[in-house]
Amino acid sequence: MSNTLEKTLNDLEKLVEELESGDLPLEDAMKKFEEGIKLTRGAQAALKDAEQKVEVLLKSAGGEDVLEDFEPYD
Repeated sequence: MSNTLEKTLNDLEKLVEELESGDLPLEDAMKKFEEGIKLTRGAQAALKDAEQKVEVLLKSAGGEDVLEDFEPYD
């Protein structure tokens, strides 16, 4: 995980804590929510990019038969 992705995830965690506190005025909460959506989209793009790089590395290492769909834990 890159530092940028780690920072994004930390920022998202802080946003969630702020939103869950219930102490924000509605307008501020909406702005935080929008910011969270943008951060989430950025994190998803970074993860997709990392997944593609791993696939390329595995294929170039002759591990084409090893690739399986990733199923995240719920």
